[in-house]
Amino acid sequence: MAKPVFAKVLIANRGEIAVRVVRTCREMGIRTVAVYSDADVAARHVLEADEAVRLGPAPPSESYLHVDRIIGAARASGAEAVHPGYGFLSENADFAAACGEAGLVFIGPPPEAMRAMGSKIGARRLMASAGVPVIAGESPEDQSTASLLAALDRVGRPALIKPSAGGGGIGMRVVGPGDDPEAALLAARRDAEHAFGDGTLYVERLVDRPRHVEIQIFADAHGACVSLFERECSIQRRHQKVIEESPSPAMTPELRAQMGEAAVAAARAVGYQNAGTVEFLLEQAGGATRFFFLEMNARLQVEHPVTELVTGVDLVRAQLAVAAGQPLPFRVERLAQRGHALELRVYAEDPANAFLPQAGPLLAYREPRGPGVRVDSGVGEGDVVPVHYDPLLAKLVVHAETRQAAVARADRALGEFAVLGIATNLALLRALVRHPEFAAGRLDTGLLDRLLPSLHPPSDAMPAAVAAVAAARAAAVRPAPAAARTYDPWTLLTRRRP
Repeated sequence: MAKPVFAKVLIANRGEIAVRVVRTCREMGIRTVAVYSDADVAARHVLEADEAVRLGPAPPSESYLHVDRIIGAARASGAEAVHPGYGFLSENADFAAACGEAGLVFIGPPPEAMRAMGSKIGARRLMASAGVPVIAGESPEDQSTASLLAALDRVGRPALIKPSAGGGGIGMRVVGPGDDPEAALLAARRDAEHAFGDGTLYVERLVDRPRHVEIQIFADAHGACVSLFERECSIQRRHQKVIEESPSPAMTPELRAQMGEAAVAAARAVGYQNAGTVEFLLEQAGGATRFFFLEMNARLQVEHPVTELVTGVDLVRAQLAVAAGQPLPFRVERLAQRGHALELRVYAEDPANAFLPQAGPLLAYREPRGPGVRVDSGVGEGDVVPVHYDPLLAKLVVHAETRQAAVARADRALGEFAVLGIATNLALLRALVRHPEFAAGRLDTGLLDRLLPSLHPPSDAMPAAVAAVAAARAAAVRPAPAAARTYDPWTLLTRRRP
């Protein structure tokens, strides 16, 4: 057996991505170290890793975002490298640099590449100089309100005001012909300063009903940089992705080649290494399709399983190999998209109550199975979903020969996905994949928000899979004497892991 690329890797994350990294490391003969907060002391990623180190209290600032404690855990455990997952510190250049200074390999891009892409204004200018198409707009050096209003007048309306830092749509404001531009600017700056500590803004032309299509790229330290094709991410709620797929229904071979070349040029412009994603907006108008650079994510994406299923490449395995100084571990000339894959994000949230995040015990939890069905999750039955972190429970990923077959498989799998104890978006996802617009592939970034009023399931609806689990669990409870039957049978559920 070949010597592992690393003896031991610390995973500076939690939930499904930490479990995902643990499993690939196990296949490669690499020991893993989990880190956890007090809220995650018995979490799935902690139980599956070879070792676990406590970071501190539940708030992220005292645990998963505490650089010194994570570096200390890596040193104390004897880890050689750190995998940041996504979110938390994954795109923090200072954390990547701190790992290097501590003698640890950061499994991701160089800090310099992160910094180059960390400012959207800086990235926009860099991409334009590299020949990557950018949306018409302005990023004034003078950040006064008067200067930004003048830039808005020159760009024209409708326009989009965007923060230079951060992501996730936080701080973005649309300014239409009848809107108050100064109020929009002040609100955008206030949100950006609160969320990112940086109120720098810029202005772009608003693309009407765009598609959001991203390109997965991979680069090593030996000069290779390749595209692993596209993912369509247009199904979003308030700029947060909900469903991703590959191939994109909008793609042609010519457009795919052009976007792949642009993504590789973007990566080369910043000296990129490891896994990354270049995001674009597609504008379809007048019978033509144009694409524009949106941003670059210097990390593994939440939706990476979509690419893995259509290409057959284990992206985490490739991350580990490249971080160890090896060349790309897959044959570039054999890269191709095979079949169609969809990823549906299952959240602990209540769509009927303004998508309020949910917390509490998972009284019952059953994942779907069958050909072409993959579930990446960090929870099990009996676990308690904490209030402190992102409410993502699992990613349901399906693969089939055609898009139509993949959509049908997703519909079936959603119907078999059962969760009791907290509200989820499962019924909403199922209603969405059954909608004619989605089935036809007529997607844009505003589609889900437009369809929401018609997609909410009745408040008293219980999916068949959930009802079946509830009946089975109730039947499994041994009856007590009649005089003692004052309990709720759900209180007798025992902790169980799938």
